[in-house]
Amino acid sequence: MDFAVEPMVLIAGTLLFASIVFSKLSDRFGIPTLLLFLTVGMLAGSEGIGGIAFESPQITRAVGTVALLLILFAGGLDTEWKSIKPVLAPGLVLSTVGVVMTALLLGAFASFILGSYSEIHIGRGGLAWLPALLLAAIVSSTDAAAVFGVFRTSEVQPPERIRYLLEFESGSNDPMAVLLTTAILGFMTQDEGIATYLALDLVLQLGLGAIIGWLLGFTGTLIVNYLKLSSEGLYPLLVLAIGLLTFGVTELTGGNGFLSVYVAGLVLRNGIVPRREAIISFHDGLSWLAQISMFIVLGLFVFPSRLPAVAIPSLVIALFLMFIARPISVTLCLLPFRQSREQIAFVSWVGLRGSVPIVLATFPATYGIEGADDIFNVVFFIVLTSVLIQGLSLIPCTRWLFPPHKKF
Repeated sequence: MDFAVEPMVLIAGTLLFASIVFSKLSDRFGIPTLLLFLTVGMLAGSEGIGGIAFESPQITRAVGTVALLLILFAGGLDTEWKSIKPVLAPGLVLSTVGVVMTALLLGAFASFILGSYSEIHIGRGGLAWLPALLLAAIVSSTDAAAVFGVFRTSEVQPPERIRYLLEFESGSNDPMAVLLTTAILGFMTQDEGIATYLALDLVLQLGLGAIIGWLLGFTGTLIVNYLKLSSEGLYPLLVLAIGLLTFGVTELTGGNGFLSVYVAGLVLRNGIVPRREAIISFHDGLSWLAQISMFIVLGLFVFPSRLPAVAIPSLVIALFLMFIARPISVTLCLLPFRQSREQIAFVSWVGLRGSVPIVLATFPATYGIEGADDIFNVVFFIVLTSVLIQGLSLIPCTRWLFPPHKKF
């Protein structure tokens, strides 16, 4: 069987080039890069000008999984301990309790709203509470770290403490959303008590993920610091190998690999002495490549003609998430830490949904869940709504809540 690699290389190069060039629009106009990369993928897809036929949830999930582990690993490598130490406690509460609270609030509302839409086929006999909870778990994590790309070339900045809090939350809450999603999917395909299943699975995956991530990160730090390699270019690859090994070992032992690679990256970032800047720079570029590849593949997987059928209920759910579920969970989580009203309001609003929910939305199809296509379309519409409304309003919101003449 002949396979022409040249056209594939040409297509990949064209899409990558277009994505990077379009990313300048993010710097110039404050448009989130997620929206730009997804647009490139949708334009190249079967219903776009590119006409590339692609409809494989398995490939989409595989690409998304690899991309996410690279992005989270790079996020850990780019995080200094001294910057997150003051916000560690509220950040952990937001990334765990906050995610669960958001999922429960949104799940109850989604069950109420979508139950009357016969056009949306999720679960047996309409949208039952469990598929609604699955939908809510998929969109329960934020993508705030990507949002701060908007602030790179802007003079408008949030207070440093709030920025660190949001960056830490966004890097650490994705694993919780993955845990909730996979645990609910596991229950939907098995005969087990949901409360016991969810509780034990969450504790096991979180515990193993954190412990293995720290152990392999610490071991990797010793190796990088003391191993003398013949070429400088091998050190970033050595660190990459440590990240991949961490993910694989954690997943095989029943832990959560996404949390594990983030912890390992954090330990490596604050332990590596030689060639630190070169290693971080390499993985930053690799993270961008992973993001672009993931967003383009997700854009290819989308069929825009299927979105209007889910537009109204998805819009209502997205608005509930932005204006009710996220603010309630953030307020309850941050009240014990004596945050100001402006800070709570800003953290509530910077609850941008991004790549993780779209990737998780491909999971139900690989599990054989009924109505998986509808789940993906609803999630995709929610993410687009969040990006358009919250993403485009971030700089005006920052300017309004944190005027330069006022100290926070």
